[in-house]
Amino acid sequence: MMRALSLSTFSSLIPSPQRLLVKMSATATRSTATLAASMAVKPPAHPTYDLKSVIHLALSEDAGDLGDVTCKATIPDEMEVEAYFLAKENGIVAGIGLAEMVFNEVDPSLKVEWYAKDGDNVHKGLQFGKVYGRAHSIVVVERVVLNFMQRMSGIATLTKAMADAAHPAIILETRKTAPGLRLTDKWAVVIGGGQNHRMGLFDMVMIKDNHISIAGDVPNALKSVDLYLEQNNLQMGVEVETRTLEEVNQVLHYASTTKTALTRIMLDNMVIPLSDGDIDISMLKEAVKLIDGRFETEASGNVTIETVHKIGQSGVTYISSGALTHSVKALDISLKIDTKLALEVGKRTKRA
Repeated sequence: MMRALSLSTFSSLIPSPQRLLVKMSATATRSTATLAASMAVKPPAHPTYDLKSVIHLALSEDAGDLGDVTCKATIPDEMEVEAYFLAKENGIVAGIGLAEMVFNEVDPSLKVEWYAKDGDNVHKGLQFGKVYGRAHSIVVVERVVLNFMQRMSGIATLTKAMADAAHPAIILETRKTAPGLRLTDKWAVVIGGGQNHRMGLFDMVMIKDNHISIAGDVPNALKSVDLYLEQNNLQMGVEVETRTLEEVNQVLHYASTTKTALTRIMLDNMVIPLSDGDIDISMLKEAVKLIDGRFETEASGNVTIETVHKIGQSGVTYISSGALTHSVKALDISLKIDTKLALEVGKRTKRA
C-alpha cells in the first residue's frame, strides 16, 4: 500500500538549495514592469473554510508519497531558474493572490513578481508575472498554481462579460461550485466584477421549491422561517423562490399582513426561450412591476451570455447564473522557463 504524503513532509521532498542561477529568455524586464499588488481583491469570508488546507490537499494529491520523481531525476539540486507566466488567450486574470499563497507554502524563498493584478485584462502572448528561485520548487508547484489560476481566470472572464452585459442588474453566482473549491470559485466571481450570492446554507435563508412543496405553499414556508428566526434570535437575509405570478402575489399578500424578515424574491424561470433564439421577458417584467421595489428581485433560469442583457433591462435587482462556476472554460495560462521557445510553439499552434 502506498503511503499518502503528509503535509509536514511535503517540503522535505524538495532538495535543499545551493546557488546556481540559470536565466532563460527573460524578455520581460523588471525595469519596465509595473509590480502590482498580488491580492487586490480579498477572498470572501467563510466561518469554516480553510484555504490553506485546500492548498495542502492540492499539493499532496500531486506529490503522492515520493514527490516529483521526474524533477529528482532531471534537475540538479542546486539549480535556480526564472519562469514566466504567459497568457495564451485573452481574458481576465484571477488567482494571483492564491498563487502567492501556494508558492509560499511550498518554498517561502521563491521570489514572485507580477506585472498585472487580479481582475486585469491579459492578452494572448502577454508575460504577466515571473517567479525565480529553486528549480525543483518551481516545477513541483507549477501545475497546482496553474490549475487554480486557469479555473479562477475562466470564471472571472465569463463573469466580467456577464456583469457588463447585465447592467444595471447585478450578476451573481450560485452554490453550483466545484466541491472543495467554493471559496476560490466565488472569489473569482468577485474578481470578475460580479457579487457573491450566499456562501452556503448557513448565511442566508433561501426558500426554494422543495421547501415550499414540503411546507404546503409559499405563505406557510415564509411563516415557518419568520418563526424560526424569531425563536433563535437570528438576523439574516431571507429569499423566497416564486415560479408564477400567483406565487408572487401570495408573497406580497403575506408581507402586507405579517411582519416578515423577507428581503428578496426570486423570479425563477420567468424568462421564456423562443424558437428563434430570442427570449420573452414579459412575465418577468410583470413580476417586477407587481413587487414595485418593496423587495429586492432576482431573476434565475435561462440566463446565458446571449440573454443576460435583455434580462438586465427588465428592472430586476440581481441576475443569478450557475453557469459562471459549473460550466466554466479555463483560461489558457502557462508557466515557462524557456519563454522564447514557448512563444514559438504557441504561434505555431495559434495559442500565443
